[in-house]
Amino acid sequence: MTQQTMNANDADISEESQRELTLDDLKQSAQHELAAGVLKQAAQDLRRFHGATSKIERELYLDAHRWLTLNECSSPFSFLNVCQLLNLAPEKVRQELIGDLSLGPLSCWVRRCGRVGRRFRISVGQLFVSERIANRAFSYASVN
Repeated sequence: MTQQTMNANDADISEESQRELTLDDLKQSAQHELAAGVLKQAAQDLRRFHGATSKIERELYLDAHRWLTLNECSSPFSFLNVCQLLNLAPEKVRQELIGDLSLGPLSCWVRRCGRVGRRFRISVGQLFVSERIANRAFSYASVN
């Protein structure tokens, strides 16, 4: 076997490996998005239908509540598997979702705004830190 043939075979294997890797990344990304959507839908159903009086709405609430409280991993998108896929602590997620149910709509909204505010404050702080670092690097480069 010549060196050229070996290089061509290596290139074919490399391209095939890259395609498989890309496919695996796409599958993992799709699973991650689906898991996040399932969790988000359950949270919405728990909040929206908490005080439901119609049979259908009450059933939607109970389905979401059952899904949230069930400790099983047999289904690919069970609560525990979704938390594992999203790198979330199941008990913390349960606590947060069930805690939101005990709040009224206004309190739930205020709590959510508080979370958004904290995230915004952190991201703005990180922006200023990175800008300060960039300015120091620029100052150092202009001195030298």
